[in-house]
Amino acid sequence: MNFNIAIDGPAGAGKSTTARIVADKLKMTYVDTGAMYRAITLLTIRHNKTNPEDVIKLASEAKIDFKENRIYLNGEDVTDEIRNLAVTEKVSKIAAIPEVRAALTKLQRQIAKNGGVVMDGRDIGTTVLPDAKYKFYLTASVKERACRRYNELISKGYKVTFKQVEKDIIDRDYQDKKRDFSPMAIADDAIIIDTTGKTIDEVVDEIIGCIKKGEGSVL
Repeated sequence: MNFNIAIDGPAGAGKSTTARIVADKLKMTYVDTGAMYRAITLLTIRHNKTNPEDVIKLASEAKIDFKENRIYLNGEDVTDEIRNLAVTEKVSKIAAIPEVRAALTKLQRQIAKNGGVVMDGRDIGTTVLPDAKYKFYLTASVKERACRRYNELISKGYKVTFKQVEKDIIDRDYQDKKRDFSPMAIADDAIIIDTTGKTIDEVVDEIIGCIKKGEGSVL
């Protein structure tokens, strides 16, 4: 496939899992931009850097690669570590730094320049890949998204309360929508899919159905 697919949406809407499966079914490359911001956030935690200038320097020098659905930071597989609570609590602030977004946006566009990419995030259809042929915006109720994230964290052994996770979701939504540079938004030509009460397979089928309708017999 020589076209790109953008999948946006808030935390817990199921976009990463959905995008990964869609990419696999269509034999396209999956790019998790949220993981890229998490990787930079992990780097700032490791180096104990909070000053924007220091964070920007780390982001500009970092090497991020994707191999077989794993993310590598400066050659190290950090796929699991970037999902810890410390990273989750700080990633929105790091992602709100314009220079950090500019550096990662440049990298994301380079990855997608030849097409064949399914990319998910919060500003893919509006900022990173505004010319993507297919754009989707996944959403769900706060309660549903918090429930998914709570179950995910509990299954990984984290000791959290549902109320804490729900508050984190609400706070993350606010930060992502209100940041000055490239806020989370729905592209004018995006197809909105409410995933509340739906399985991942149902959402995947809906997306692929839309693409098949557009591509005809090619798929």
